[in-house]
Amino acid sequence: MMQQKRNIQIIEWEDLDKRKFYSLGVFMTMTTRAAVYPFTLIRTRLQVQKGKSLYNGTFDAFWKILKTEGTRGLYRGFMVNTFTLISGQAYITTYELVRKHVSCYSSSNTVKSLVAGGAASLVAQSITVPIDVVSQQLMVQGQGCQLTRFKLKSKMVMATSKHKVTFGQTRDIVVQIFHADGFRGFYRGYVASLLTYIPNSAVWWPFYHFYAEQLSRLAPVDCPHLLLQAMAGPMAAATASTLTNPMDVVRARVQVEGRSSVMETFKQLLAEEGMWGLTKGLSARIISSMPTSVMIVIGYETLKRFSLRPELVDSRHW
Repeated sequence: MMQQKRNIQIIEWEDLDKRKFYSLGVFMTMTTRAAVYPFTLIRTRLQVQKGKSLYNGTFDAFWKILKTEGTRGLYRGFMVNTFTLISGQAYITTYELVRKHVSCYSSSNTVKSLVAGGAASLVAQSITVPIDVVSQQLMVQGQGCQLTRFKLKSKMVMATSKHKVTFGQTRDIVVQIFHADGFRGFYRGYVASLLTYIPNSAVWWPFYHFYAEQLSRLAPVDCPHLLLQAMAGPMAAATASTLTNPMDVVRARVQVEGRSSVMETFKQLLAEEGMWGLTKGLSARIISSMPTSVMIVIGYETLKRFSLRPELVDSRHW
C-alpha cells in the first residue's frame, strides 16, 4: 500500500518490482560510493592520526594527499571497498522488510524507521566490517609516518613477485592481518562499528522523515516531493553524523591501530586529546555524508518510483 503522511508519499516494499529495484540499485550504490570515497578516506586518516601530526583539517588533508599521492591516493582501498555493494543490497532489503513487519504492530512512521534502520545496519555491518578493516588499512598507507601496524611491500618487491595480481596490495594486507590476528582480526572493531552505525542508521531515518514533513508544511503546495526529500536527506545526515561521531572516532582507531578494547580506546583518546578528540573527522564526515544523502535520497526515491509495479504506475502522481 502507498502511505501518505503530511503530503509526503512513501513507496512501500510490496509496491516494488524487485527485479528493477535490485538491478538499478547496484548502479546507484556504486555511483554514490565512487563520488564520496575521497572524503571517506580523509575522514579515516584524520581520525587515526595523533593530534595534528599530518593534517590540520579536511581541506588540508585533501590538498596534501592530492599533491603527494595524486588522484589515486584519494582512492586507496576503493576496489576492495566496492565489495560493500553486497552489504548495501542487504541493508535496503532488511530495511524495507523490517519496516513492513513493524507496520503490523505500529502505524507510526518514526517507530517503523527507527527499528528498520537499526536492524538494517546490524545486518549490513556484519558483512561490511571485514571489508572495512582491509580497506581502512589501505587508506592510511602512503603518507609520511605510518598510521597502522601493517605496511605494504615495496613496489619493487611487488613487481618481482610471482603472484602479481590486480589485488596484490589487498592480498598483502589480508595475509598480514590473518598472520597477526587470525580470523578474528577481520572483525576487529565489530562492536564499535555496531555502536556507531546502528544508532546512526536508527537516527537518520526518523530525522529524514521528520525534516521532510516539516519542509512539506513550509513549502508551496506544488513543490515537488523529491525536492523536499533531497533537502531533508543532508539535514538528517548532519544530525546523525554529529550525534554518532565520537563512537566513529573510536571505531576507526580500534580497527586501524589493532586495539581490542572500545572503552580503553575511548579513555586513551580523552586522555591524549580531550573532548575535541571526539570531533576528529566530523567536518569530513559531514562533507561526505551530506552530498551522499542527497544522492542516496534522490537515487533511492527515484529508484523506487522506477521500480513501481506496472499496474501501479498510472495511479501514482508526484
